[in-house]
Amino acid sequence: MQENTGRPQAIADELLIDDDTPSAVPQTGSRKRSLLLLLGLVLVGLNLRPALSSLAPVLAMVSADTGLSPAMSGLLTTLPVACLGIFGPLAPHLARRLGSEKTIAVVLLALAAGILLRTQLGLFGLFAGSALAGAAIGVIGVLLPGIVKRDFASRAGLMTGVYTMALCLGAALAAGFTVPVAEHFSHDWRPALALWALPAALALAVWWPQLNTRHAAGRGQWRVSGLLRDPLAWQVTLFMGLQSSLAYIVFGWLPSILMDRGLTAMQGGLMLSLSTMVQVPASLLVPILAHRCRNQRPPIAITLLAVIAGLLGMLYAPTDSLILWAVLLGFGQGGLFSTALSLLAHRSPDQHVAASLSGMAQGIGYMLASMGPFAVGLIRGHSHEAWPLALLFSLIAAAAFCVGMLAGRKRLVGVKAEPV
Repeated sequence: MQENTGRPQAIADELLIDDDTPSAVPQTGSRKRSLLLLLGLVLVGLNLRPALSSLAPVLAMVSADTGLSPAMSGLLTTLPVACLGIFGPLAPHLARRLGSEKTIAVVLLALAAGILLRTQLGLFGLFAGSALAGAAIGVIGVLLPGIVKRDFASRAGLMTGVYTMALCLGAALAAGFTVPVAEHFSHDWRPALALWALPAALALAVWWPQLNTRHAAGRGQWRVSGLLRDPLAWQVTLFMGLQSSLAYIVFGWLPSILMDRGLTAMQGGLMLSLSTMVQVPASLLVPILAHRCRNQRPPIAITLLAVIAGLLGMLYAPTDSLILWAVLLGFGQGGLFSTALSLLAHRSPDQHVAASLSGMAQGIGYMLASMGPFAVGLIRGHSHEAWPLALLFSLIAAAAFCVGMLAGRKRLVGVKAEPV
């Protein structure tokens, strides 16, 4: 999926789709409803990564069973990430027509359907289901921060942290348990992937009471013009996309890369699970430490160094030390992602510009990020040697460092929000 304890506390603290005037608790004031909403947010957040991280550990099984080439496997890992960028910007429009609660309910249903569709109708279902799941995740990922801001305004930082931990936990569980489930079903990957529709159905059931919640109408719409002409906005966008590219390469390909080094599918999945779990404390700790810095350059440099070191360790370090490199990789990626999201708030003069910058950075950025997993698939179609991947990782990290040093400066984008 995201939080920063500096000014402001998180990009989630800045984004509000339904209402410009958040309330500290849901409008009914009911403690029971507040707890039910919190449980719903956690379960929804838990579903934002399993569709992505469950595929990687069984990708070799899927490819062998369906005849996918490495390039087509790369496209399969790329497609849902691209859909994050394509469909995420549609979330505000859907929310204005249906409301955030109803939109999330509809999209949770679409997510469950997409996960199930991947296991049916051959290659068509595999690709169509991946696209549908990615589109659903993209929409939900945009809407949840606004709900956190609206209904838990006085505790938005804490609630965002809880939501983030749920997101990382979902990714880790899917990475760690998909292969054991496949082995339980005689190495059949279909029930192992279909399993992750159940958490989406559970989240929908717990979320259902929120459809009866009413919220005050917003106080008008705001227009933000000129972001596409602002150099700093592009620096933030490119940094978001490049660091996400490294993250989705790990989600899509780490188990396969480790299997090339002699690990089993289960060991590769567990290594991805471990690395993802480490992101939880890192995503909370790094922004706290970054708040003591004058700008975001130091945390960007430190976390990027940890990421590239972890990736190279996965390629070249002795296999009995891979746990240490997985921890380093997870720490770097958790801190890097939270820092990237914090830039959306730090570089914006107000919440409306922050929302527009978020749409630009995550829309264009995820499209850029999707090229990383696809490039890995192309490389693996020609060679399973480590050095081409090491070169790709290093080039992406170097580009992320260059734009990160620009985006991390203490400046604001040169645009303003105007009431419509």
